[in-house]
Amino acid sequence: MTETLAIVHTESSCGWGGQELRTLTEAAGMLKRGHRVLLLCPAEAPMHAHAVRLGVPVEVLPIARKNWRGFAALRHWLKAHPNVDVLNTHSSTDAWLAALASTTLRRAPPIVRTRHVSTPVNNRAATRWLYQRVTRHIVTAGEALRQQLIRDNHFDAARITSVPTGIDLTRYAPRERAEPRRLLGLDPQRKYLGIVATLRNWKGHAYLLDAFAQLAPTHPDWDLLLVGDGPQRHNLEKLIARLKLETRVRLVGNRDDVEAWFNAFDLFVLPSYGEEGVSQSVMQAMATGLPVVATTVGAMAEAVRHEHTGVLVPPRDTGSLRAALDRLMRDEALRAQLGAAGLDYARAHFGLERMLDAMEAVFRHVHKEQRTCAA
Repeated sequence: MTETLAIVHTESSCGWGGQELRTLTEAAGMLKRGHRVLLLCPAEAPMHAHAVRLGVPVEVLPIARKNWRGFAALRHWLKAHPNVDVLNTHSSTDAWLAALASTTLRRAPPIVRTRHVSTPVNNRAATRWLYQRVTRHIVTAGEALRQQLIRDNHFDAARITSVPTGIDLTRYAPRERAEPRRLLGLDPQRKYLGIVATLRNWKGHAYLLDAFAQLAPTHPDWDLLLVGDGPQRHNLEKLIARLKLETRVRLVGNRDDVEAWFNAFDLFVLPSYGEEGVSQSVMQAMATGLPVVATTVGAMAEAVRHEHTGVLVPPRDTGSLRAALDRLMRDEALRAQLGAAGLDYARAHFGLERMLDAMEAVFRHVHKEQRTCAA
């Protein structure tokens, strides 16, 4: 019988996006495989409520900041729970708190650090200590992120594994557009350009709106749908008004039925200029059979193969974004071609079980190493 593991995730983030969603999806998947899984996060983190909703066990710790209170709380928790097999950290703050707490305990679990973004890691001595001495294994959300750590930081390649995010291919799958459009109150005669992303600066909504403002007069049958919410909503509402796009752009907020919105779109876009891995919304769009326009950030090119499964443009380049969208908005056959290729790629590479298999292998490896060292 395969041994079950006690896996604890720490997450200091008080935001909500792809990183948090991946962590909870993975946790829920490991629970279904029979492992014992727990999330530690701040009370104010949106992850807490989402974890409860998903049935993922969660406990509150004050780990939102790098301070004595967070360190003491996490150290006390680890000391009181000596039978944890793997401690998986996800953000900078909880990674530091976990590392410092672990080094002060006689018995501490091995740490796996998941890197979800391509933000550069500095080469200071303390950071190298964190990643190469205290952390047992690093997981990246894409091979480009793994190569970045090997190339720029000279981290040990044998202790870094790329594990792309997996998605539920039964939930994100092509459907006929007529029914979701009817349910969502959308005009069946119009065409829709869509984005699914938290309303943050670096997701590139402002560049998208500028590009769409230039395209709107020559594409009178297209509207733009912005699915998601976030801190930039008010600023984007003002920009929509300034560009006189109120009748052509709709902000629909956060949605639990996001798969229906994907199936209502004709074309998907994510003009992010942030340091991402591979965006989950891009993978979800591809799994739905949508043609995708995205930017050359992070590990995005590992999913969006330029001119094959989608089109890539430089970040923060309104002209290139407008040209790519214009081309696809005009060419229905090209949209169908890219969408079909993206769907095939998604089915071959984006499945949830692939991610769970890979993460389970990492966890078992570090657990075995820990037992060997202790013996």
